[in-house]
Amino acid sequence: GTFAEFEKLSGGKLGPQLIVDALFGAGLNRDMPGQYVDAIHGAGVPVAAIDVPSGLDGLTGQVRGACVTADLTVTFFRKKPAHVLQPGRRLCGEIVVADIGMPDAVTDMMQIRIHENAEPVLPALAVDTHKFHRGHALVWSGPELNTGAARLAALAAARVGAGLTSIAGTRTALLVHALHVTSIMLKVADTQDDLDLHLRDGRFTALCIGPAAGVNEDLRRRVLLMLTTGIPTVLDADALRAFAQEPETLFMAIRARPERDCIITPHDGEFIGLFSDLSATATDKLERARLASARSGAIVVLKGSDTVIATPDGALCVNTNAPAKLATAGSGDVLAGIITGLLAQGMDGFAAACAGVWLHADAANRIARRTIMAEDLIELLGMDGGASKPQP
Repeated sequence: GTFAEFEKLSGGKLGPQLIVDALFGAGLNRDMPGQYVDAIHGAGVPVAAIDVPSGLDGLTGQVRGACVTADLTVTFFRKKPAHVLQPGRRLCGEIVVADIGMPDAVTDMMQIRIHENAEPVLPALAVDTHKFHRGHALVWSGPELNTGAARLAALAAARVGAGLTSIAGTRTALLVHALHVTSIMLKVADTQDDLDLHLRDGRFTALCIGPAAGVNEDLRRRVLLMLTTGIPTVLDADALRAFAQEPETLFMAIRARPERDCIITPHDGEFIGLFSDLSATATDKLERARLASARSGAIVVLKGSDTVIATPDGALCVNTNAPAKLATAGSGDVLAGIITGLLAQGMDGFAAACAGVWLHADAANRIARRTIMAEDLIELLGMDGGASKPQP
């Protein structure tokens, strides 16, 4: 009918049914006035934003002043950093990337080095393979009353495909592990020399140290010893906290073997301990991760609901499939083990880090329960998560 008829049917109280927010775009360079946001939210109707919700910085995903919370955001050609980084991703609501006819070759011309993480291609399981082809992962254990974290990491490394997995530690710690594991091997290393002897074996293809290992001088020495071997290494948790007062000592050891992949997996608190100046001056998570990787010489996995993976030469990847239920004790230990297991199989460090982060989140997404324990994740690894290369 006519507009007048529609107004009559509505009782003379016509109002907006949908708000299209196109006040400010992705290149915002000043704060958004709060009164506009209040007016939009006060209407009580769905909001569709163009490119990004007004008030959101398209490059950082951070709010400038006030910000609209959209139910739907329509962007064009490719996502912007704000669509994958928090809090931007949450404020965008559902995100639709619209095709406006730009060829994919434009991306190559722009030499973009920031990507959204995707389902990985995992090492092939060839018909003639054997366990030694799939590598040997070694995880360092904490003391006897703190063995669980290393066990989670070792089980994850084995479940994700490492052909052999061992836990090294003191005899008293390994006696505890022996009550819990069967296929995981145990390597007694009561002294630094014992560990050195194991590392000289020549068959380990990836190392992991840090989960509940204890922050002390012994751990620092073991970390530095592992870094002299040239074996791909994952440094997690206590291995990072142990160097909070002398980060450059750690970075020098990492940079001394640039041909060796070293992956560090800090959450925000551990990141602040190693890179306090970057935490204070670089509010952009992408920039923090990039600068930290360049400084340390390590591949940085800066964890969170929007985990960022960065390489020393400037490649960046943002993960977007992580559910909130991953925020549970031991979850990070499982992630460290997954990455270690992928490294053990010969994956490139950046590829292993990206794949590990994606598989970790995918395992959580496969669990129907609202909340989980870290142990739940391990059983879901290897169950069609990640596409395998076809057998030769």
